[in-house]
Amino acid sequence: LGGDYRVIEEAQNGRTTVFDDPYETICKNGARHLPVILESQKPLDLVVIMLGTNDLKTHLGQSAQTIAAGAGVLVDRVLASEAGPEHGAPKVLLIAPAEVAAAPCPFGHKFDGAAEVSTGFAAAYREVAEQVGAAFLNAADHVTVPDTDCVHFDAAGHAALGVAVADKVREIL
Repeated sequence: LGGDYRVIEEAQNGRTTVFDDPYETICKNGARHLPVILESQKPLDLVVIMLGTNDLKTHLGQSAQTIAAGAGVLVDRVLASEAGPEHGAPKVLLIAPAEVAAAPCPFGHKFDGAAEVSTGFAAAYREVAEQVGAAFLNAADHVTVPDTDCVHFDAAGHAALGVAVADKVREIL
């Protein structure tokens, strides 16, 4: 983005949208963390949300629509916050996660069936973004998850998505 932008990364491995994962040793529920993030980092011009891949874990049993609805809850909370300039709400970019690779996953059976569910991400997230008034980007238009991992991008994928997100951020701001 260049020197005119300040990017604050709030990433966490294993974070879900709104679901508690009983197998995690610490809380990784995005809905529980979001209010603290908004408060500690304000004022924010734009909040970018790309969560949902970890919601695909087999034991959580979620559909693309319920995962996107969880992301929509996060967007609603940002838009209802006073974390933006002059105590208003920040703008929001909702990114549909890339589809999970159908290849055998190196994480055991943790993501069995995830590839099929993730094919519904683009449509479900687009619908949520339109309903809540957020900008939208489909990660799957820019990156493919490699068969060797099943859920994580490789370096080329990170670079491609980074360019697409930067372009979208410039368009929004």
